[in-house]
Amino acid sequence: MTAPALPETLPPVRHWPALDLPGTDFDPVLADLMAEGPVTRVQLPHGEGWAWLVTRYEDVRRVAGDPRFSRAAVRAKQVTRLAPHFIPEPGAVGFLDPPEHTRLRRSVAAAFGAKGVERVRGKARAELAELVDELLRGGPPADLTSAVLGPFPIAVICELMGVPAGDRHALHTWTGLILSSSHGKRISERAKREMAAYFAELIGRREHGTGEDVTSLLGAAVGRAEITLDQAVGLAVLLQIGGEAVTSNSGQLFYLLLTRPALLRRLRAEPELRPRAIDELLRYIPHRNAVGLSRVALEDVDIGGVRIRAGDPVYVSYLAANRDPEVFPDPDAIDFSRSPNPHAAFGFGPHYCPGGILARMEEELLTDALLDRVPGLRLAVPPDQVPFRKGVLIRGPEALPVTW
Repeated sequence: MTAPALPETLPPVRHWPALDLPGTDFDPVLADLMAEGPVTRVQLPHGEGWAWLVTRYEDVRRVAGDPRFSRAAVRAKQVTRLAPHFIPEPGAVGFLDPPEHTRLRRSVAAAFGAKGVERVRGKARAELAELVDELLRGGPPADLTSAVLGPFPIAVICELMGVPAGDRHALHTWTGLILSSSHGKRISERAKREMAAYFAELIGRREHGTGEDVTSLLGAAVGRAEITLDQAVGLAVLLQIGGEAVTSNSGQLFYLLLTRPALLRRLRAEPELRPRAIDELLRYIPHRNAVGLSRVALEDVDIGGVRIRAGDPVYVSYLAANRDPEVFPDPDAIDFSRSPNPHAAFGFGPHYCPGGILARMEEELLTDALLDRVPGLRLAVPPDQVPFRKGVLIRGPEALPVTW
Protein backbone atom coordinates (compact mmCIF):
# COMPACT_ATOMS: atom_id res chain seq x y z
CA MET A 1 0.00 0.00 0.00
CA THR A 2 1.36 3.42 -0.94
CA ALA A 3 1.29 6.35 1.44
CA PRO A 4 -1.45 8.93 0.71
CA ALA A 5 -0.31 11.90 -1.32
CA LEU A 6 0.09 15.09 0.66
CA PRO A 7 -1.28 18.37 -0.68
CA GLU A 8 1.30 20.37 -2.62
CA THR A 9 -0.48 23.71 -2.15
CA LEU A 10 1.44 25.66 0.46
CA PRO A 11 -0.44 27.44 3.24
CA PRO A 12 -0.25 31.24 3.16
CA VAL A 13 2.65 33.01 4.88
CA ARG A 14 1.50 34.85 7.98
CA HIS A 15 3.53 37.89 9.10
CA TRP A 16 4.34 37.55 12.82
CA PRO A 17 5.30 40.94 14.26
CA ALA A 18 7.36 41.47 17.41
CA LEU A 19 4.57 42.30 19.85
CA ASP A 20 5.17 43.85 23.26
CA LEU A 21 2.32 42.05 24.98
CA PRO A 22 0.83 43.16 28.30
CA GLY A 23 1.01 40.99 31.38
CA THR A 24 0.84 37.27 30.73
CA ASP A 25 -1.46 37.55 27.72
CA PHE A 26 -1.03 34.76 25.20
CA ASP A 27 0.19 35.96 21.81
CA PRO A 28 -2.95 36.47 19.66
CA VAL A 29 -1.01 35.82 16.44
CA LEU A 30 0.19 32.48 17.78
CA ALA A 31 -3.35 31.63 18.87
CA ASP A 32 -4.59 32.32 15.32
CA LEU A 33 -1.79 30.22 13.83
CA MET A 34 -2.69 27.32 16.12
CA ALA A 35 -6.29 27.57 14.98
CA GLU A 36 -5.27 27.58 11.30
CA GLY A 37 -3.57 24.21 11.53
CA PRO A 38 -0.80 22.19 13.18
CA VAL A 39 1.78 23.29 10.57
CA THR A 40 1.67 26.81 9.10
CA ARG A 41 4.10 29.27 7.51
CA VAL A 42 5.39 32.46 9.13
CA GLN A 43 7.55 35.44 8.38
CA LEU A 44 9.21 37.08 11.39
CA PRO A 45 10.46 40.70 11.55
CA HIS A 46 14.08 39.97 10.61
CA GLY A 47 16.13 37.62 8.44
CA GLU A 48 14.95 36.37 5.07
CA GLY A 49 12.10 34.38 3.58
CA TRP A 50 9.58 32.32 5.51
CA ALA A 51 9.68 29.29 7.82
CA TRP A 52 7.37 26.47 8.82
CA LEU A 53 5.82 26.73 12.29
CA VAL A 54 4.87 23.52 14.13
CA THR A 55 2.47 23.97 17.06
CA ARG A 56 0.84 20.65 18.00
CA TYR A 57 2.42 18.95 21.04
CA GLU A 58 3.24 15.60 19.44
CA ASP A 59 4.56 17.27 16.27
CA VAL A 60 6.70 19.68 18.30
CA ARG A 61 8.13 16.78 20.25
CA ARG A 62 8.82 14.85 17.06
CA VAL A 63 10.62 17.71 15.27
CA ALA A 64 12.68 18.60 18.36
CA GLY A 65 13.97 15.04 18.63
CA ASP A 66 14.32 14.13 14.93
CA PRO A 67 17.92 14.26 13.60
CA ARG A 68 16.54 15.11 10.16
CA PHE A 69 15.94 18.62 11.50
CA SER A 70 19.31 20.27 12.03
CA ARG A 71 20.38 23.22 14.17
CA ALA A 72 23.89 23.22 12.68
CA ALA A 73 22.49 23.85 9.18
CA VAL A 74 20.95 27.12 10.38
CA ARG A 75 24.38 28.77 10.51
CA ALA A 76 24.59 28.67 6.72
CA LYS A 77 21.17 30.30 6.13
CA GLN A 78 19.57 33.68 6.70
CA VAL A 79 16.39 32.29 8.23
CA THR A 80 13.49 34.59 9.08
CA ARG A 81 13.80 35.34 12.82
CA LEU A 82 12.59 37.50 15.69
CA ALA A 83 15.96 38.93 16.75
CA PRO A 84 17.46 41.70 14.62
CA HIS A 85 20.94 40.23 15.01
CA PHE A 86 22.21 36.72 14.36
CA ILE A 87 25.58 36.13 15.99
CA PRO A 88 26.22 32.46 16.82
CA GLU A 89 29.57 32.03 18.54
CA PRO A 90 31.98 29.41 17.13
CA GLY A 91 31.00 26.08 18.65
CA ALA A 92 27.82 27.49 20.27
CA VAL A 93 25.89 24.49 21.62
CA GLY A 94 22.59 25.86 20.31
CA PHE A 95 23.86 25.39 16.75
CA LEU A 96 25.37 21.91 17.13
CA ASP A 97 23.84 18.55 16.31
CA PRO A 98 24.56 15.16 17.93
CA PRO A 99 27.04 13.59 18.44
CA GLU A 100 29.08 16.79 18.82
CA HIS A 101 26.27 18.44 20.74
CA THR A 102 25.95 15.42 23.03
CA ARG A 103 29.67 15.40 23.81
CA LEU A 104 29.67 19.08 24.68
CA ARG A 105 26.63 18.88 26.96
CA ARG A 106 28.07 15.83 28.68
CA SER A 107 31.01 17.92 29.88
CA VAL A 108 28.74 19.94 32.23
CA ALA A 109 26.01 17.38 32.93
CA ALA A 110 27.23 16.79 36.49
CA ALA A 111 26.71 20.44 37.44
CA PHE A 112 23.10 20.50 36.23
CA GLY A 113 22.00 17.08 37.47
CA ALA A 114 20.19 16.53 40.77
CA LYS A 115 23.43 16.14 42.74
CA GLY A 116 25.03 19.22 41.18
CA VAL A 117 21.99 21.38 41.89
CA GLU A 118 21.86 20.13 45.48
CA ARG A 119 25.47 21.29 45.83
CA VAL A 120 24.35 24.91 45.51
CA ARG A 121 20.97 24.64 47.28
CA GLY A 122 22.34 25.65 50.69
CA LYS A 123 24.10 28.74 49.37
CA ALA A 124 21.07 29.62 47.27
CA ARG A 125 18.76 29.41 50.28
CA ALA A 126 21.13 31.53 52.37
CA GLU A 127 21.45 34.14 49.61
CA LEU A 128 17.67 34.29 49.26
CA ALA A 129 17.20 34.65 53.02
CA GLU A 130 19.50 37.67 53.01
CA LEU A 131 17.61 39.25 50.13
CA VAL A 132 14.26 38.76 51.88
CA ASP A 133 15.74 40.11 55.14
CA GLU A 134 16.78 43.25 53.26
CA LEU A 135 13.36 43.50 51.61
CA LEU A 136 11.64 43.38 55.00
CA ARG A 137 14.07 45.85 56.59
CA GLY A 138 13.43 48.35 53.80
CA GLY A 139 9.70 48.02 54.29
CA PRO A 140 6.91 48.49 51.79
CA PRO A 141 6.39 49.48 49.08
CA ALA A 142 9.16 47.76 47.16
CA ASP A 143 10.05 46.46 43.71
CA LEU A 144 10.14 42.69 44.07
CA THR A 145 12.08 42.36 40.81
CA SER A 146 15.03 44.56 41.79
CA ALA A 147 14.98 43.43 45.43
CA VAL A 148 14.70 39.65 45.03
CA LEU A 149 13.68 38.22 41.66
CA GLY A 150 16.61 39.84 39.83
CA PRO A 151 19.60 39.37 42.14
CA PHE A 152 18.65 35.85 43.30
CA PRO A 153 18.96 33.99 39.94
CA ILE A 154 22.12 35.95 39.14
CA ALA A 155 23.70 34.79 42.39
CA VAL A 156 22.62 31.18 41.82
CA ILE A 157 23.77 30.84 38.22
CA CYS A 158 27.08 32.58 39.01
CA GLU A 159 27.62 30.17 41.92
CA LEU A 160 26.92 27.19 39.68
CA MET A 161 29.10 28.60 36.91
CA GLY A 162 31.98 29.40 39.25
CA VAL A 163 31.85 33.15 38.55
CA PRO A 164 33.36 35.22 41.40
CA ALA A 165 30.85 37.42 43.26
CA GLY A 166 32.67 40.56 42.18
CA ASP A 167 32.00 39.79 38.51
CA ARG A 168 28.24 39.24 38.81
CA HIS A 169 27.28 42.77 37.81
CA ALA A 170 29.27 42.64 34.57
CA LEU A 171 27.72 39.29 33.60
CA HIS A 172 24.25 40.66 34.34
CA THR A 173 24.86 43.76 32.21
CA TRP A 174 26.12 41.72 29.25
CA THR A 175 23.14 39.38 29.48
CA GLY A 176 20.68 42.26 29.39
CA LEU A 177 22.29 43.73 26.27
CA ILE A 178 22.41 40.36 24.51
CA LEU A 179 18.74 39.55 25.20
CA SER A 180 17.41 42.98 24.26
CA SER A 181 16.35 43.68 20.70
CA SER A 182 16.18 47.43 21.29
CA HIS A 183 19.89 48.31 21.63
CA GLY A 184 20.86 47.31 18.11
CA LYS A 185 23.10 44.69 16.57
CA ARG A 186 26.41 46.43 17.27
CA ILE A 187 25.87 46.75 21.03
CA SER A 188 24.54 43.19 21.35
CA GLU A 189 27.48 41.79 19.38
CA ARG A 190 29.95 43.70 21.53
CA ALA A 191 28.31 42.44 24.73
CA LYS A 192 28.46 38.86 23.49
CA ARG A 193 32.13 39.23 22.50
CA GLU A 194 32.97 40.68 25.91
CA MET A 195 31.16 37.89 27.74
CA ALA A 196 32.88 35.30 25.54
CA ALA A 197 36.30 36.83 26.23
CA TYR A 198 35.57 36.79 29.96
CA PHE A 199 34.67 33.09 29.93
CA ALA A 200 37.61 32.21 27.68
CA GLU A 201 39.96 33.68 30.27
CA LEU A 202 38.14 32.06 33.23
CA ILE A 203 37.93 28.61 31.61
CA GLY A 204 41.55 28.83 30.50
CA ARG A 205 42.66 29.36 34.10
CA ARG A 206 40.83 26.22 35.18
CA GLU A 207 42.08 23.67 32.65
CA HIS A 208 43.86 21.71 35.37
CA GLY A 209 41.36 22.31 38.17
CA THR A 210 39.13 19.79 39.90
CA GLY A 211 36.21 22.03 40.87
CA GLU A 212 32.57 21.02 40.47
CA ASP A 213 31.37 24.32 39.01
CA VAL A 214 30.64 24.68 35.30
CA THR A 215 33.73 26.63 34.27
CA SER A 216 35.96 24.16 36.11
CA LEU A 217 34.25 21.23 34.38
CA LEU A 218 34.64 22.97 31.03
CA GLY A 219 38.26 23.83 31.73
CA ALA A 220 39.00 20.21 32.61
CA ALA A 221 37.27 18.98 29.43
CA VAL A 222 39.33 21.43 27.35
CA GLY A 223 42.48 20.28 29.15
CA ARG A 224 41.69 16.67 28.24
CA ALA A 225 41.09 17.76 24.62
CA GLU A 226 37.51 16.44 24.77
CA ILE A 227 36.11 19.78 23.57
CA THR A 228 37.64 22.94 22.13
CA LEU A 229 37.94 26.23 24.00
CA ASP A 230 35.54 27.84 21.51
CA GLN A 231 32.96 25.18 22.26
CA ALA A 232 33.43 25.58 26.01
CA VAL A 233 33.03 29.34 25.77
CA GLY A 234 29.93 29.07 23.58
CA LEU A 235 28.29 26.75 26.09
CA ALA A 236 29.26 28.94 29.06
CA VAL A 237 27.73 32.00 27.42
CA LEU A 238 24.48 30.15 26.68
CA LEU A 239 24.22 28.74 30.21
CA GLN A 240 24.92 32.10 31.85
CA ILE A 241 22.27 33.84 29.74
CA GLY A 242 19.77 31.03 30.30
CA GLY A 243 20.33 31.15 34.06
CA GLU A 244 19.08 34.71 34.21
CA ALA A 245 15.86 33.81 32.38
CA VAL A 246 14.59 32.68 35.80
CA THR A 247 14.15 36.38 36.67
CA SER A 248 11.58 36.85 33.91
CA ASN A 249 9.87 33.52 34.57
CA SER A 250 9.67 34.27 38.30
CA GLY A 251 8.30 37.72 37.55
CA GLN A 252 5.50 36.24 35.46
CA LEU A 253 4.88 33.51 38.03
CA PHE A 254 4.47 35.97 40.90
CA TYR A 255 2.49 38.39 38.74
CA LEU A 256 0.00 35.57 38.14
CA LEU A 257 -0.20 34.69 41.82
CA LEU A 258 -0.54 38.31 42.92
CA THR A 259 -3.30 38.99 40.41
CA ARG A 260 -5.21 35.80 41.27
CA PRO A 261 -5.61 35.90 45.06
CA ALA A 262 -7.45 32.58 45.23
CA LEU A 263 -4.38 30.78 43.84
CA LEU A 264 -2.11 32.61 46.26
CA ARG A 265 -4.30 31.75 49.24
CA ARG A 266 -4.34 28.10 48.25
CA LEU A 267 -0.54 27.88 48.04
CA ARG A 268 -0.20 29.57 51.42
CA ALA A 269 -2.66 27.12 52.96
CA GLU A 270 -1.33 24.02 51.16
CA PRO A 271 2.47 24.27 50.93
CA GLU A 272 2.70 20.61 49.89
CA LEU A 273 0.97 21.63 46.64
CA ARG A 274 3.68 24.12 45.63
CA PRO A 275 5.94 21.86 43.49
CA ARG A 276 2.97 20.75 41.37
CA ALA A 277 1.68 24.33 41.19
CA ILE A 278 5.04 25.58 39.97
CA ASP A 279 4.99 23.02 37.15
CA GLU A 280 1.52 24.20 36.15
CA LEU A 281 2.58 27.85 36.21
CA LEU A 282 5.65 27.00 34.12
CA ARG A 283 3.32 25.37 31.59
CA TYR A 284 1.02 28.37 31.54
CA ILE A 285 3.29 31.43 31.47
CA PRO A 286 4.40 32.74 28.04
CA HIS A 287 8.16 32.49 28.55
CA ARG A 288 9.22 34.30 25.42
CA ASN A 289 8.08 36.38 22.48
CA ALA A 290 7.32 34.42 19.29
CA VAL A 291 9.84 31.56 18.84
CA GLY A 292 13.49 30.79 19.59
CA LEU A 293 16.03 29.08 17.33
CA SER A 294 15.00 27.40 14.10
CA ARG A 295 16.03 24.12 12.51
CA VAL A 296 16.56 23.19 8.87
CA ALA A 297 15.17 20.03 7.30
CA LEU A 298 17.96 17.83 5.90
CA GLU A 299 15.53 15.78 3.80
CA ASP A 300 11.86 15.73 2.94
CA VAL A 301 9.79 14.97 6.07
CA ASP A 302 6.01 14.73 6.50
CA ILE A 303 4.74 16.50 9.63
CA GLY A 304 1.11 17.10 10.55
CA GLY A 305 -0.16 16.38 7.05
CA VAL A 306 2.37 18.73 5.42
CA ARG A 307 5.48 17.82 3.43
CA ILE A 308 8.45 19.84 4.64
CA ARG A 309 11.12 19.87 1.95
CA ALA A 310 14.87 19.50 2.41
CA GLY A 311 16.37 22.92 3.08
CA ASP A 312 13.19 24.40 4.56
CA PRO A 313 13.59 26.22 7.91
CA VAL A 314 11.30 25.03 10.71
CA TYR A 315 10.33 26.51 14.06
CA VAL A 316 8.59 24.69 16.88
CA SER A 317 6.51 26.56 19.47
CA TYR A 318 6.79 25.20 22.99
CA LEU A 319 4.25 27.82 24.09
CA ALA A 320 1.74 26.38 21.65
CA ALA A 321 2.57 22.81 22.68
CA ASN A 322 1.81 23.76 26.28
CA ARG A 323 -1.71 24.84 25.22
CA ASP A 324 -2.53 21.75 23.13
CA PRO A 325 -6.01 20.66 24.31
CA GLU A 326 -5.32 17.07 23.26
CA VAL A 327 -2.63 16.88 25.97
CA PHE A 328 -3.79 19.53 28.46
CA PRO A 329 -7.58 19.61 28.93
CA ASP A 330 -8.86 23.18 29.34
CA PRO A 331 -5.36 24.46 28.52
CA ASP A 332 -6.11 28.14 29.17
CA ALA A 333 -6.99 27.43 32.80
CA ILE A 334 -4.46 27.25 35.64
CA ASP A 335 -5.13 23.92 37.36
CA PHE A 336 -2.86 23.03 40.27
CA SER A 337 -4.31 19.52 40.32
CA ARG A 338 -3.32 18.86 36.68
CA SER A 339 -1.78 15.38 36.49
CA PRO A 340 0.05 14.28 34.51
CA ASN A 341 1.59 17.54 33.37
CA PRO A 342 4.18 16.74 30.67
CA HIS A 343 4.72 20.41 29.79
CA ALA A 344 7.32 21.62 27.31
CA ALA A 345 8.54 24.66 29.26
CA PHE A 346 12.12 23.33 29.07
CA GLY A 347 11.83 21.96 25.55
CA PHE A 348 12.30 18.47 24.12
CA GLY A 349 15.00 16.39 22.52
CA PRO A 350 18.77 16.95 22.50
CA HIS A 351 18.35 20.69 23.06
CA TYR A 352 16.20 20.24 26.17
CA CYS A 353 17.15 23.01 28.59
CA PRO A 354 19.91 21.69 30.89
CA GLY A 355 18.80 24.04 33.65
CA GLY A 356 15.38 22.50 34.25
CA ILE A 357 16.22 21.03 37.66
CA LEU A 358 17.97 24.24 38.70
CA ALA A 359 15.06 26.45 37.61
CA ARG A 360 12.54 24.32 39.52
CA MET A 361 14.70 24.53 42.66
CA GLU A 362 14.92 28.31 42.37
CA GLU A 363 11.16 28.70 41.88
CA GLU A 364 10.44 26.44 44.86
CA LEU A 365 12.84 28.38 47.10
CA LEU A 366 11.37 31.71 45.97
CA THR A 367 7.80 30.55 46.49
CA ASP A 368 8.50 29.18 49.97
CA ALA A 369 10.47 32.23 51.08
CA LEU A 370 8.08 34.90 49.83
CA LEU A 371 4.80 33.19 50.71
CA ASP A 372 5.94 32.11 54.18
CA ARG A 373 8.03 35.10 55.25
CA VAL A 374 5.93 37.86 53.63
CA PRO A 375 2.38 36.57 54.28
CA GLY A 376 0.69 39.85 53.33
CA LEU A 377 2.51 40.18 50.00
CA ARG A 378 0.32 41.85 47.36
CA LEU A 379 0.59 44.19 44.40
CA ALA A 380 1.07 47.85 45.27
CA VAL A 381 -0.49 49.01 41.98
CA PRO A 382 -3.37 47.83 39.79
CA PRO A 383 -2.35 44.87 37.59
CA ASP A 384 -2.47 46.95 34.40
CA GLN A 385 0.09 49.35 35.88
CA VAL A 386 2.78 46.69 36.31
CA PRO A 387 5.37 47.57 33.62
CA PHE A 388 6.46 44.70 31.39
CA ARG A 389 9.71 44.68 29.42
CA LYS A 390 9.60 45.95 25.85
CA GLY A 391 11.82 45.02 22.95
CA VAL A 392 13.05 41.80 24.56
CA LEU A 393 13.14 38.15 23.56
CA ILE A 394 12.27 36.79 27.02
CA ARG A 395 9.02 38.14 28.50
CA GLY A 396 8.62 39.36 32.05
CA PRO A 397 7.85 42.38 34.24
CA GLU A 398 10.40 45.18 34.28
CA ALA A 399 9.34 45.88 37.86
CA LEU A 400 6.88 44.23 40.22
CA PRO A 401 5.68 46.86 42.74
CA VAL A 402 4.51 45.13 45.93
CA THR A 403 3.48 45.93 49.47
CA TRP A 404 2.58 43.85 52.53
